[in-house]
Amino acid sequence: MAVSGVSSTNNYMPTATGAESSADQTKASLNYDSFLKLLVAQMKNQDPTEPMDSTQQIAQLATFSQVEQTIKTNTNLESLLQRNSLGEANAAIGKTVTSADGKTTGVVKEVTLYSDGIVATLDTGKTLVIGPGVKIK
Repeated sequence: MAVSGVSSTNNYMPTATGAESSADQTKASLNYDSFLKLLVAQMKNQDPTEPMDSTQQIAQLATFSQVEQTIKTNTNLESLLQRNSLGEANAAIGKTVTSADGKTTGVVKEVTLYSDGIVATLDTGKTLVIGPGVKIK
């Protein structure tokens, strides 16, 4: 999604990024696959006179299913938050902003979207983090 005057980077402050989320999803998938392999091996090697409790098997499968769904939910939430941030960044371009302390003011020429916030480049050449207390007109 390209927005004129908006650049995006993840170098501002370290937080979970889309790439990290994807890596987490891959790790969880590997763990889920590993669990299934262990489960099959356990079933093959169990003592026929004392088989594994089916209730435990179902509980284990349900737990891994919940983890997988949580990871998918987190990925979707991160995507939604990123889209929201892009909308906020785009809306600030061309507006006059004033810092919370009133010392920095100017018209937003460009915004840079970081993983944890928006930094506006003003017509005065100064930069301002768009956050609590910043007035946008």
